[in-house]
Amino acid sequence: MYIVILAGGSGTRFWPLSRIALPKQLISITGDRSMLQRTVERVLPLHPKRILIVTNHLQAAETSRQMSLYDSVPIDVIAEPVGRNTAPAIGLAAALIAARDPSGVMAVLPADHFIKNETALRDTLVFAAQAAGRGSLVTLGILPSRPETGYGYIEADMTAITGQGPFPVTRFVEKPPLDEAVRYLHEGNFFWNSGMFIWRADTILEEMAAYMPSLRAKLEPLLHSGNSGDAGLKERIAALYQDLESVSIDYAVMEKSAKVQMVPAEMGWSDVGSWSALPEVIEPDNSGTVCVNAGGHIAVDSSDCLIYSDGRMVATVGVHNMVIVSTQDAILVCDRERCQDVKKVVEQLGAAGLTAYL
Repeated sequence: MYIVILAGGSGTRFWPLSRIALPKQLISITGDRSMLQRTVERVLPLHPKRILIVTNHLQAAETSRQMSLYDSVPIDVIAEPVGRNTAPAIGLAAALIAARDPSGVMAVLPADHFIKNETALRDTLVFAAQAAGRGSLVTLGILPSRPETGYGYIEADMTAITGQGPFPVTRFVEKPPLDEAVRYLHEGNFFWNSGMFIWRADTILEEMAAYMPSLRAKLEPLLHSGNSGDAGLKERIAALYQDLESVSIDYAVMEKSAKVQMVPAEMGWSDVGSWSALPEVIEPDNSGTVCVNAGGHIAVDSSDCLIYSDGRMVATVGVHNMVIVSTQDAILVCDRERCQDVKKVVEQLGAAGLTAYL
């Protein structure tokens, strides 16, 4: 099995800790190893043939530095000249794998997710790889624990198959309103879309030829001369990305292909999409507060706060449901219900030309 890790995101919802050159996946939200390092470490017991990390040119140097700590498996850092969403990144990785191993099974994983039960993830990937080897496009669906409106959903046909599946996918659903999410939870055949995929390199390239012929044609030179160690690879990737459409793999292929199947997964998963996700990965204290990386926290009549500090003591008095983030050059104070809007701060900083804070 090959592992492809998508690590080119900007992580704007984790500002001011996450920055353009050092985004969420390259930092530690929980105070230890970076999220990318944790992603790599959780798949090493699978003994993959190779790990390909697709990032962008601004983050490539730091990504390579962090990956230099691992020598038990070959790791290639592939830099995109510009971000074009997940479909081109996956196509690039698939072409590089197919150039050396056309039928190789590749697992595509985001770099910035939290997995509590890593053994369950590995077992699920091994199981899903069996279906992928038979020509299916397999996606992992997370068994929902609440009517979440911030995630996409996968509807599976579970009428003819029992056990672990894999189950045919009926449709993909974008972030639903609350009443729909409640119904999905009760019906039992809807799963959170994890953004994790398993398929053969040649299978996904065939489906791209059917549904993304322009991208597939642009990938052709890599199939004949592409190798992650080639001296001219950077130039070929630059040529590939000229005038390339920005599109997700879900929209471009998964929602259209007849080969899509879903394997349910229970692994303590969180996409850690914003500061509000901290209680999913770190146990709150008795007051419901999560405090990370601070010299300490003194709470006076305060509760249910999310706090990240750059080593300094934090004191809160009479505040509730607040996010407080302190870094060397910026401080964020945010209502806990407005965490998704932190990206608007980044947008306004950019519009104002305050690039030193991005």
